[in-house]
Amino acid sequence: MTGVRAETVGSPGSPSSVEAMRIAGERVHSDRVIEVRYPWTGEVIATVPRATVDQVRHAFAIAHRYVPVLSRHERNTILSRTAALVAERRDAIARTITLESGLCIRDSLYEVGRASDVLLFAAQQALLDDGQSFSCDVTAHGRSRRVHTMREPLLGVISAITPFNHPLNQVIHKVAPAVATNNRMVLKPSEKTPLSALLLADLLYEAGLPPQMLSVVTGDPAEIGDEMIDNPCAELITFTGGVAVGRRIAARAGYRRQVLELGGNDPLVVMDDADIGRAAALAASGSYRNSGQRCTAVKRIFVHERIVEPFTEAMVDITRNFRHGDPLDPEVDMGTVIDERAAMLFERRVADAVARGARLLHGNLRSGASYSPTLLDRVSGDMELVREETFGPVSPIMTFTNVDDAIAKVNSTAFGLSSGVCTNRLDDIMRFVRELQVGSVNIWEVPGYRLEVTPFGGIKDSGTGVKEGVQECCRSFTTVKTYSLPW
Repeated sequence: MTGVRAETVGSPGSPSSVEAMRIAGERVHSDRVIEVRYPWTGEVIATVPRATVDQVRHAFAIAHRYVPVLSRHERNTILSRTAALVAERRDAIARTITLESGLCIRDSLYEVGRASDVLLFAAQQALLDDGQSFSCDVTAHGRSRRVHTMREPLLGVISAITPFNHPLNQVIHKVAPAVATNNRMVLKPSEKTPLSALLLADLLYEAGLPPQMLSVVTGDPAEIGDEMIDNPCAELITFTGGVAVGRRIAARAGYRRQVLELGGNDPLVVMDDADIGRAAALAASGSYRNSGQRCTAVKRIFVHERIVEPFTEAMVDITRNFRHGDPLDPEVDMGTVIDERAAMLFERRVADAVARGARLLHGNLRSGASYSPTLLDRVSGDMELVREETFGPVSPIMTFTNVDDAIAKVNSTAFGLSSGVCTNRLDDIMRFVRELQVGSVNIWEVPGYRLEVTPFGGIKDSGTGVKEGVQECCRSFTTVKTYSLPW
């Protein structure tokens, strides 16, 4: 549905209702709606249409019939204007993110800034000459010719499915490269956090994007999810989310392109030469920012046994002082998780770990969707808390004896997304870089560190090896055509 529009997002207690959708200029009304709730209070803050399968098919059909003709300059202008609009309306957009997700306003403001970066990088990418040229007289079998390459948009439509945890940034990482490469996209945001995606679509239209190039469908994944994968107009499926759904998409999609960015179980490794205070600050930030709801959040903290006691003391101090509460309070460091069901899962996993020998040092307090920053030590790798991806603000401390032991424990998980390492020894650094089975290694940084333009993605259960990031995404959203000339 092109531009399901959240016209206003009220404060809790004065919810807005959005029941109209536009499909390439048409206004469609529906009494089938999905309620969007503010996780802090549980109040309904908006409703969006619950799309039918026929409406999703209609969106794909419109996109497929449309032939994009935007020049590189026009695409650059649209993306640059949208970036300016995002920056101009930063506070309102951040409030929308907080109301639909429960993320604290600090995290939402940071997300808006990152989204603006994505748009600017995509605008730059739209201007790049992406062709190459090859001389053909370089072998005895060659001729006096040249082969040239050019990148073209896909013949079909991009089907994009995004999760709840970064309601704007996860969406913009798919939409902006699609615009930069002159592609058409049908996007289904998470039914839990659809408002930011709708808002972004309206900003792009305001900046001049033809509506046929971006449709936003809101609905129940159980009802329309299969159509997002099976629709014959969908040439490429790009999905960010959990492993189980990613595997299902891979099995169902068959002979068509896929970009799957899945879960993570990311480690922070703290060697015995590390500055303990600095390492603990990274561990806490990596665990608790965005309420721990990041695929690259610190989910396992491996600390050398020689320094585990002072490191743990430092972590206790930071965790106790990490303020959580009302997400709209600008003094709060952490808001809620996405819903009560998620909070209950974290509570259960922590309780199970304690029952099996872990020690609870702080937290594991829940009220609705509010879940406190939580710190444990004496955690072992066979506990569900660290064996699975615990997608919340939990810091499990584990120990190791030497570099070999650390590498083996990091690699023991089914995931392989990213990692952080705290050490100053170059020999150890290079061993971690070479031997950790992950997509990226960050020295003296949290696992999630990156620029929006740099390649990003994982291996093993964390993804199929096709990278995201604006530059790589533009490559995966295009096809290479070669042509040769006699000069």
